[in-house]
Amino acid sequence: MKTAILTSTFSHYSGPDRVAEQQAKEYSSKGNEVTVFALEGNIKPDGYKLEILGMPKSLFLQRVYRLFFFLDFLKMSKAVNKLKDYNLIISHQYPMNSIASEAKRHYGIKYIYYNHGVGYSELFSNPLEKIYMKLFGYFTKLSLNSVDEAVSVSKFLKDELKKETGIDSEVVYNKIDPRYRKGLSGKAVRKKLRVEDKEKLLFFIGRLSPHKNIHTLLKIFDIVNEEMQNTKLLIAGKPTFKRYYKELKEAANKNVIFKESINDKELPNYYAACNLYVTASLWEGFDLPVAEAQACGKKVVAFGIGSHPEIVKNGILVKKDDIDGFADAIIRLLK
Repeated sequence: MKTAILTSTFSHYSGPDRVAEQQAKEYSSKGNEVTVFALEGNIKPDGYKLEILGMPKSLFLQRVYRLFFFLDFLKMSKAVNKLKDYNLIISHQYPMNSIASEAKRHYGIKYIYYNHGVGYSELFSNPLEKIYMKLFGYFTKLSLNSVDEAVSVSKFLKDELKKETGIDSEVVYNKIDPRYRKGLSGKAVRKKLRVEDKEKLLFFIGRLSPHKNIHTLLKIFDIVNEEMQNTKLLIAGKPTFKRYYKELKEAANKNVIFKESINDKELPNYYAACNLYVTASLWEGFDLPVAEAQACGKKVVAFGIGSHPEIVKNGILVKKDDIDGFADAIIRLLK
């Protein structure tokens, strides 16, 4: 069977893309002929093919292009034509859903939507970003009109999808790669980061986007540092919003370490290097790093929002926006 897996940015910094990679390997191992189609990507294919459709290099232009991708009629037509001989299409995100929908309409190919959700627009302070997220959610909804089946990666997203579109979906939690396990060494990572053995290390990894609420995490860390000065915070992730990234770096104290990228092969050792995984995110459809950190035996502190009540099994969930309670939870666990 020929299977097409569609995702926007086939890169390790994106949770949905890492799920798509795992899915491609799984379908390929079962004897399927698998091709991943993406607008851009740097994950090296292993047992499957990768087809890059292309998009602008500028982060700003990328966001605009992804939003109005359906207006690129030539690329849409070429992409849909490439799918005509496939038996199954699994689409992980808009705007790839538009391609899947058109392929379904033209060639009758089965179209499964893998629902990772869309962050709430109200979590973005910039008016243009709010409008962008509203449009992104609207176009996502339109692209699901012809879907045959839907899969949600959490019960939270299943309920959200049903409420927003009327589409029911099966809940399939993301699988955690066996690379993420207890007993790994983080010594080399701590040495690279210049974190001494006596120092405590907090870790966050994810897109540096406003809905991840990293600015609040910095405020929480300031409170932690007042009581525990031998503590550092590592924030790793791609700065998809340059203005926001600049604000974060200006607000961070001297014990905050920023790292824009981590080699995927080394990521399990970064979890091993930390004492605690922390996230102040205000929206999560699944939160793959939380699950990976726990698989490595690390406790988690997070707000009890979105999918966190389902995913956080080893740690503390804090009431949304309770900054002092969050800092207290970190301090208690570190001590």
